[in-house]
Amino acid sequence: MDTNQKSKIYGIHSKTIASKVFILVMQLIWCIVAVYILQAHSQDKLIRYSIYICNAIVFLRMNAMMFIWLPRGIGWTEAIGNSLAFALYYIGFPLFSIYASRTMFIPYVAGCLLFLIGGAINTSAELIRKPFKDNPANRGKLYTGGLFKYAIHINYFGDLLWVLGFALVTGNVFALVVPVFLLASFVCSYIPAADKYLLNKYGKAFEAYRKTTAELIPYIW
Repeated sequence: MDTNQKSKIYGIHSKTIASKVFILVMQLIWCIVAVYILQAHSQDKLIRYSIYICNAIVFLRMNAMMFIWLPRGIGWTEAIGNSLAFALYYIGFPLFSIYASRTMFIPYVAGCLLFLIGGAINTSAELIRKPFKDNPANRGKLYTGGLFKYAIHINYFGDLLWVLGFALVTGNVFALVVPVFLLASFVCSYIPAADKYLLNKYGKAFEAYRKTTAELIPYIW
């Protein structure tokens, strides 16, 4: 994602209802497909119902963010990209789960915890920042408070955790390819593009922030 694409994503202030409805409809389709996949194959009931619950939580959280909590504009390029990414989660993880050998207690519990913690980090980071961004007096100012004092892209860190947790819940080691791919996308594409965008927008304020704050993983990188 280049800087111009990043600017387009964050520079949209209209409601863009059509693109949001498109994302919602695509999510519903992916969820229906996921239910069919899970019902059509025999598997560990604990994993099956855990996948149902995880998909439901992702659906509710994503759409609450999109329509209620952080109703920013979404362009069609982002809408299509997000819909394809959602397919990977809503359908990909159920597919991995039906080929899992058996439920392993420790990875399963760790997965549940990471899924919940990651979702909480991602959502709370954005909601804590929202009053600052909504205040006209802060227009043009860089936000470095809340959870963002621990990492510049703490919201991405939350995404990484819940996706890793979801992968562990499936009970299939090959599902770990999804969070690995997501991490690579963050490190090689999203974070460099976001940093360039933030540097162009905030200049020295962002330079100072970056010198004292981790990029993605608090206290590590």
